[in-house]
Amino acid sequence: MRKLIEGIITFRQNVRPGYKEMFARLAVGQRPSCLFITCSDSRVVPNLFTSTEPGDLFVVRNVGNLVPPNHPGELSTGDEAEAAAIEYAVSTLEVQDIIVCGHSNCGAMRAVLESADPASGSGGAATPHLRRWLRHALPALEQLNGGRVLDPLLPRPELLSQLNVLQQVAHVTSYPVVAERMASGALGVHGWWFDLASADVYAYAAELDRFVLIDESRLRFSTPLGQR
Repeated sequence: MRKLIEGIITFRQNVRPGYKEMFARLAVGQRPSCLFITCSDSRVVPNLFTSTEPGDLFVVRNVGNLVPPNHPGELSTGDEAEAAAIEYAVSTLEVQDIIVCGHSNCGAMRAVLESADPASGSGGAATPHLRRWLRHALPALEQLNGGRVLDPLLPRPELLSQLNVLQQVAHVTSYPVVAERMASGALGVHGWWFDLASADVYAYAAELDRFVLIDESRLRFSTPLGQR
């Protein structure tokens, strides 16, 4: 707590003067260009590795960067937050892009693997809500167990993390408001993956069926999933 309080004081004294005009504008309203869905992991800081400012990203964070799929004709009764954020970002804020960003060394993905391994002894009795929440990653685990590999050099937890990104992208696109905006060409949906050790960001390239490093050469592939 002391570190946080000291940080607030430092911000007020040294940083805030340079941002006063920006926050005065943002106080009137926000107009982010992107809905960024990522993990709650403290090591993943999207504004840092995307070099974005306050007001640029509408961020949703949860354990495992998961998105409950939409079920036609039904409203979510247990996971409303993600669905509400998607609807608000697309319908009200009119974002132009949605990014689902997973990462390496993800504890949620390890938990999914361990819960599926009887030898692990991980019953999840102490974390029933977590175990239920992680069900949204099980389709990705099925793909992994079925032999789908995006990068043969990666260990299973990282492979699952990448497949999970694609699965959650599929869940995002199951929402009618997203599908409608995509069909009109007004919305792009993307899958990204952040490697903690190198601090590099990768984007899924559908034409290669793998995640590729985002660098200058990727500027012409601004919509790697080909969905915009």
